[in-house]
Amino acid sequence: MQTGSHLKEHAIAPHLALILVQVMFGTWPIFGKIALRSMSSTSLVGFRIFGAAFVLTILQRRIAQLFQLPKRVLAWLLLSSLLGVVANQLLFVKGLSLTTAINAVLLTTTIPVFTLIVSIALGYDRPSLRHFAGIALAAAGVVYLVDPWRASFTAQTTVGNVLIIANSFCYGAYIAVSRDLFRRYGALNVITWIFLVGALVSLPIAAYAWSGEALRSLPLSVWLIVGYIILVPTVGAYYLNSWAITRVPPSVVAVYIYLQPLLAFGLAPVILGENWNSRTILACLLIFVGVAVVTIRNRSLAAEEVSEHPSTP
Repeated sequence: MQTGSHLKEHAIAPHLALILVQVMFGTWPIFGKIALRSMSSTSLVGFRIFGAAFVLTILQRRIAQLFQLPKRVLAWLLLSSLLGVVANQLLFVKGLSLTTAINAVLLTTTIPVFTLIVSIALGYDRPSLRHFAGIALAAAGVVYLVDPWRASFTAQTTVGNVLIIANSFCYGAYIAVSRDLFRRYGALNVITWIFLVGALVSLPIAAYAWSGEALRSLPLSVWLIVGYIILVPTVGAYYLNSWAITRVPPSVVAVYIYLQPLLAFGLAPVILGENWNSRTILACLLIFVGVAVVTIRNRSLAAEEVSEHPSTP
């Protein structure tokens, strides 16, 4: 029999993990931009995928189970890998190089919408006014924070904007599609398999990119940055996100994405050229209220689920 304090910890833990995920993911564009000064976007994505697959394989030694899974499960693993790792990362990095950072932030506000739509289609979420209202409030906060009047929707940025939207759909769909896999086979198992499949699929593209670049001449500082990108905003963030998916609905996981630009403004004002002001404070309120609207009810549902199934890992 679990006490009320234990139930509260189980209910709050996924939300704390998701906040940490946004901090980790928020550092990726900053360090990624530095690494891109020395290598192509395809090379960096290749190192990110292969590096994460290698680290996760060391952490998770049950690789043999991957070859014993039913074909239907392998098909879902392949789909999750293509959506959440290969297409998501290639589309985002390439799209970011063809559009502005402001455009990218604005367009990624569609991720929770795509997640909710796919999650409803798969039966993981139920359509409700509360979900859509919370997403709309948080999205409004992000839009207001980055000031849409500074966006550049011109012919020069059209391709990049389309790629960012495609990336948003892929990642949003990945959050919903992968949920059942994580719940059935465990977060560490599945995220390891997803990256292994992703490494296999992306090998030809990555190998071609690496063969055309003078990677051996890169300084140690660049490789340290690549190592950080692999360990923190990839292995750490993807694993915690996967763990949270097993405990809260996909729509809740996705809505926390709205904290990323807010954290960026708070943690890296010098890099972004912004300071806290009345616009930031109002945006902060909108984002937090929107996230709260989506998540508060789900905290109580998580507590109920733990009380009914106390042995669930």
